[in-house]
Amino acid sequence: MTAVCVGRRLAGTGARVVLLDGAKKVGVKILVAGGGRCNVTHHAVDAQQYAGGSRNTIGKVLRRFDVAQTVAFFAGLGVELKCEETGKLFPVSDRAQTVLDALLGEVRRCGVELVHPWRVGAVEASPDGGFVVGRAGTDEAFDAARVVLATGGMALPKSGSDGGGYPLARRLGHTLTERCIPALVPLVTGERSRWLTGLSGISARVSVEVRSGQGKRLARFENDLLCTHFGLSGPAVMDASRWLTEARGRDPGASLHVGWLIGESFGSVDEALRGLGATRVLTWVRERLADRLARSLCTAHGVDPMQPGAQLTKDARRALAHALVEMPVEITRDRGFAHAEATAGGVLLPEIDPGTMRSRRCEGLWLVGEILDVDGRIGGFNFQWAWSTGAIAGASIVADLESEESLRGESRADCAGSCPHAKKYPPGDSNPEPAD
Repeated sequence: MTAVCVGRRLAGTGARVVLLDGAKKVGVKILVAGGGRCNVTHHAVDAQQYAGGSRNTIGKVLRRFDVAQTVAFFAGLGVELKCEETGKLFPVSDRAQTVLDALLGEVRRCGVELVHPWRVGAVEASPDGGFVVGRAGTDEAFDAARVVLATGGMALPKSGSDGGGYPLARRLGHTLTERCIPALVPLVTGERSRWLTGLSGISARVSVEVRSGQGKRLARFENDLLCTHFGLSGPAVMDASRWLTEARGRDPGASLHVGWLIGESFGSVDEALRGLGATRVLTWVRERLADRLARSLCTAHGVDPMQPGAQLTKDARRALAHALVEMPVEITRDRGFAHAEATAGGVLLPEIDPGTMRSRRCEGLWLVGEILDVDGRIGGFNFQWAWSTGAIAGASIVADLESEESLRGESRADCAGSCPHAKKYPPGDSNPEPAD
């Protein structure tokens, strides 16, 4: 995104824009996103859908290049997007390759040099300004007046984002969060909740809560849960995963709870079970949940599913009621970065100007995307962060270049001019007003 915004402005000027990618195959994260369809963004994006750094700062970035501008940008590349019931926006082709091909096509059209696989091993600031960008394991290097770090985090390392950008950022004066952990990652159940693995393939609309060791709610999500051969997955669980891992880093007693009956309370379910009379417990539960899930829930909590409700003991009834609305699930670990869709943690946001994505620690450096301490919910939010930060950085670099003698007198178009869907703000304005 950054390369396109800069390349559009510099095409034909003789300036050189080089895009270095260390992965064997470019754009793997795009190709695997959304089950191979690539959920480009979400129809309703705001700072509340993100965690990590300051939501106020995140909001400033998202307003500067928003969903409407993203949709228009891709339409300009020939990629029309459609909004599904979930709020996710996919290409009408339902093929992630469509998105990748459009981006790479525009990179070529703008004259940007894409070099891969070329893994950056070092970025050193030169005493006289600019940088030397060295290739890992070799003596090859580029001299660069400006550098953008768009290396991703640590999620899905086979795509190339294996944390290699973090030491580069540190070397250039930046600070990272104390921990970088997997986000949007499936969870592995422990022995007490192992019965859930026998339900592999069953999904349900649920609420998932992360609670502290003292029972305080830290996060709550309503969405689909999927039982798997190792434990739990699905959007609700993956959204909650980073909150659980983060909480356990400081509170080992933090726990995960699943509510199988959204909108019900312990009191309402307990009352319903009390009034079953001769109706079997399974009959009532099965009206609300899949048969296999209903049977297993009852059995796992000491209730014979074929037993008439009138014969339930008080303890059994209460145990089942609690399980249906706030069942604790023993989680031993997450499945790690190899199965994660995002990284929680990264370069601290206060070290970046949100109006330009320019480093406040190193002259001539910009940082964009997942290398920063920002992670969004499942559903296209992390892609939107990539498009927004990339476009803003591109506009900033163009404005920076236009201030140099070599480009004076030429068209004053910036990235917003080259990309007509971008909003225009004065260069370096780090606090734009929200759009009307």
